[in-house]
Amino acid sequence: MVCSDPAMKERLLGTALGIAFVGFVVFEQRKRIYESISADRNQLDAQSQLREPIFGKQFRSQFELMWNKAVDETFRPVVASLNSRRQ
Repeated sequence: MVCSDPAMKERLLGTALGIAFVGFVVFEQRKRIYESISADRNQLDAQSQLREPIFGKQFRSQFELMWNKAVDETFRPVVASLNSRRQ
């Protein structure tokens, strides 16, 4: 497919350059993220101390229970209305 329209060629060139630029930026950001993760792990290994997770099991289970209750209370009228339509 050969484009003879100069405007179309400019759009294609702009698109290609934009994709290349975004790809480069994403690659650089990922590289920096992986480097920072690696540096953090090396620092933690050097300190050789174990940390407790920010949210422990008890907090997560309480949060799950509260979340489920909130969802049940929120959608109870919708479920009741849908059930009443079936009958």
